[in-house]
Amino acid sequence: MTANTTASEGSMPVRSENDVVTSRQFVRKLTQQLGFSLVGQTKMVTAASELSRNVLVYGGGGDMEWKLHKDGLRTGLTLSFVDQGPGIPDLDLAMKDGWSTGNSLGKGLPGSKRLVNEFEVVSVVGEGTRVTITSWK
Repeated sequence: MTANTTASEGSMPVRSENDVVTSRQFVRKLTQQLGFSLVGQTKMVTAASELSRNVLVYGGGGDMEWKLHKDGLRTGLTLSFVDQGPGIPDLDLAMKDGWSTGNSLGKGLPGSKRLVNEFEVVSVVGEGTRVTITSWK
């Protein structure tokens, strides 16, 4: 799937490993289009890659939604990673470095939070999870 980088908002599926790669490439294009520095691009792409993988592995697949912000004073990008998986039973625990329900290093959520300016997780057990991140240029 090729998403439209000229749209101010949209969504794309994250249902396979290939979709994780596509989401990462798409976020790179968006951050370049917005004029993010190379470091800013890398931070947002890294967070997007981790959160896309979480949607796939822990949520059973879902979507990445994006919204561009250009208001004259500042430019930014908001990404939401949405799934209808099992949800996160203990968000406080999930936000601790080293904790994982899988066989990972447990750096995903807390590491992603450190890479962006704004970070929010909403999760309901049995209904799914939405992680929203925003970076400002």
